[in-house]
Parts: sequence; C-alpha cells; structure tokens
Amino acid sequence: MDRRYSFFLVAFVLVFISMEGSNSKKTPYDAASTHYTVLAPTSTGQERVYCLARGACNGKVLTCPRQCAQRKPKKNKKVKGCFFDCSSKCEVTCKWRKPNCNGYGSLCYDPRFVGGDGVMFYFHGAKDGNFAIVSDKNLHINAHFIGTRPQGRTRDYTWVQALAVMFDTHTLVLAAKRVSQWDDSFDALIVRWDGDVVNIPTDGEAEWRTNSEEREVIVERTEETNGVKVTVAGLVELNVKVRAIGEHENKVHNYQLPADDAFAHLETQFKFTGLTNLAEGVLGQTYRPDYVSPVKRGVAMPMMGGEDKYQTPSLYSPLCNHCRFKGTGGLSSN
Repeated sequence: MDRRYSFFLVAFVLVFISMEGSNSKKTPYDAASTHYTVLAPTSTGQERVYCLARGACNGKVLTCPRQCAQRKPKKNKKVKGCFFDCSSKCEVTCKWRKPNCNGYGSLCYDPRFVGGDGVMFYFHGAKDGNFAIVSDKNLHINAHFIGTRPQGRTRDYTWVQALAVMFDTHTLVLAAKRVSQWDDSFDALIVRWDGDVVNIPTDGEAEWRTNSEEREVIVERTEETNGVKVTVAGLVELNVKVRAIGEHENKVHNYQLPADDAFAHLETQFKFTGLTNLAEGVLGQTYRPDYVSPVKRGVAMPMMGGEDKYQTPSLYSPLCNHCRFKGTGGLSSN
C-alpha cells in the first residue's frame, strides 16, 4: 500500500474517533469514582470506603470528614452528604444532595437552563410538548412540558413534568404526579424502568439498583420524599427534586394557575460522563467544544430557540430533526 495513502487513512481514522468520542460500552466497573466497598464506620460515626478502582486510589481507605460524616444523611435539607471519589482524584468532598439550579447542567423553573458552557438561557418549548434535552450516540433524554397560557398571553408558561432517559435498550422515566394541593410529606415522584413502576425504599440504603446487560443503574433517595439521585454508569448522573408552584410564586409571576393544580414539576441537574463532541439537544449542544451560544447576553430572560430541531413525537421517542441517538437497537433520526 502506498505510504502516503496509509498516512492519510490513519489521519482520517484519528480525526473520526476524535469527533465521535469514545464509543466503548461502559460496565459498572468503569465508573471509577464510585467503585468501592463500604467499610464499618469509625468510632465517631464517620463512614469509610475501600477503593477498588484501578489507578493511584486502588486499595486506599477514604473517610468522611466530621462535618459530613455520612453518604446519605437522613436530614438532607440541613446536612451535606459525603461524596467519595475513587478515581484519579482520590478525594472526599461534602456536597448538598440536591440540584443546584445555578450550576452547570441545571434545568429548573419555567424552564431555565445553565449550559455546559456556563451560559444561562430559557427554553419554553410548548405546553404538552416533548423535546430532546440531550441526544447523543449512546444517550438520549427527552423532557415533557406542562403549562398554561393565561388570557392575554402570547406564549405558554411551561415547566418540565417528566424526563425519559434512554440508553442501550432501556428507558428510565422520572415524573412528577399531578397534585391539586402541595404537601411536602407526600411523595409526588414516579420512577419507571422499562415501563414498570419502581418503588424506591425509604429505609436502609434507600436505593434501587439494577445491573443491565451494559451498565449499572442506581436510583437513591436524597430526601424522604420527592428527591433522588440517579446514576447511569458511564453516561450520566441526575439530581432530581419535585416541587410545585406556591401561592406566592403564582401571584408574583401572574401565572394564573387553576386552583386544582399545583403544577408539580422537576428541578434537575445533570452531570455527563460520556458525551461525544457531536452531542445535540437543547442542553446537550452546549457541551460541544465548538459551541457558541446564540442567546442574547445581558437581558433578564435570554431565550433559546430550537423547538423545530428538537421536538419529538412523544416522551419515549428518540426521533427529531437533529437527534443522534442510536442505542443498541440502532434507532436514529439522521
């Protein structure tokens, strides 16, 4: 084979790999940060783990500091949780176990995003519409919007009521139940795995987990009701909280909500670990290295368009004009 041809062939392959990102399938053991065994706590109640991940942290024991002695504190609203990282970082940190609506990858309010580039923007979608939040080769996340349009308004007020996380051959759904009056003690969160309702325990480890053919999936409570952390190994972590529109908020924003619907919705923060450089979606596109935000800076509500690019036929469909998801079954819209 001609050397020049060989050189250009190799160069083309390297560029293609760089654009696509890593396509290797992730197993539970690839999630190095959480690859550990839980040990007995110290005499002062500080939890410990023994790291099993490959690398410099392998075989080391990490201990929670006194200010956040437990991974899953029972009083989550008042006490930070202890987070172990057995990857190359090999560290322990104290964090709130809830979405940070001002942090990277957040999706809150009516709906307000903070992109992977740190730019805040609003994307209103449409009442009863479904839109691709993230669409990549191995991961697709849709959001279902609920909303209302008061008399005299030219657009809907909208909120995200449900998320469908699609990967491999599976679909994990997180949704807020419709409630007429909000009560913090009532669990308004619904979790479904491949169509079946999943009950998340409230005692013990307070988590549900499954090992699919490709990766481990964990849903753990971060509060007694209405708060969970979801981990899909090698792809994404979500901190999710269900909240409703209160009477004061309704009046301040003049939503004019009906008396029999509190518009329970999701506040979410995403952390992605496997996106390629060609990711799409309302939020996913902001993680591309060549992405430049089109929203107008310096205004109160910088608006992001793209409804025509990212609208999907249903919450469970990975098809849209710019969607990329293929999954194990090979589904894709382009």
